[in-house]
Amino acid sequence: MDLKGAKELLPEGNGEAMNMNEPGVDLSIDGVVATVLLDRPDVRNAQHPAMWAAIAEFLESLPAEVRVVVVRGAGGTFSAGLDLSLVDPSQTEVAGSLVSTLARSDQEVIDLIGEYQRPFAALADPRFISIAVVEGYAIGAGFQMALACDLRIMADDAWVCMKEPALGLVPDLAGTKPLVDAVGYSRALEICATARRVGAAEAELIGLAQSVLPAAEMDSALTDLVGSLVAHDATAVRRTHELLAAASSRSLDEQRLAERTAQVGRLRAVLGR
Repeated sequence: MDLKGAKELLPEGNGEAMNMNEPGVDLSIDGVVATVLLDRPDVRNAQHPAMWAAIAEFLESLPAEVRVVVVRGAGGTFSAGLDLSLVDPSQTEVAGSLVSTLARSDQEVIDLIGEYQRPFAALADPRFISIAVVEGYAIGAGFQMALACDLRIMADDAWVCMKEPALGLVPDLAGTKPLVDAVGYSRALEICATARRVGAAEAELIGLAQSVLPAAEMDSALTDLVGSLVAHDATAVRRTHELLAAASSRSLDEQRLAERTAQVGRLRAVLGR
């Protein structure tokens, strides 16, 4: 993926790249763009707690100049979801085994899942705009990671699926709210309760995907999108992001007040120069 064109749009990018290899995930920063690459192609980028911890720490410590976070999977697949060894009763010795956690109290398990939710919550931080690049498929935890991002672009042959109910479980990685926000309550319920596949064309139609295109064009489309997102004043975009992110939880009067309040700082910064 070549994002140098996008990086060059902002002079504050330092032009240096930083990479961190963690278990199953490659984390990097190149100028104003950070990338989270789920990197377990041999198991279709199935996720485990060590990956979540690494991603959370990375996102929570991003430098202020980062404006865009890209999340994608290696090998042409976004993510097959949770590593099934974690729910296998015969593999309780596996690090992060969910079967082993059942020996803990309910509150301890709730707290543990709260830790697992950290990277999903961090992707919604309005300090940056997050983009999920969905190729192949995004199932369960993979779908929820894509949902955690602000924007989703999908290959035209890709699909998503909220598999948890079919396994007797519930989606618990912060995916239910963004799904409802994107497609509405009734459609979200139908997608989850049936655990069906949602193809790229439908995803675009119902608001899950902002763009659908052939897999061969994904990199160039991503570069163009990132370039557009970083082309304008960083603070203005962040304040607008904050306003939009909070809009659904506010009344109209509360949102109008938030707009006025945010604008004061922008007017002083722009017209007071």
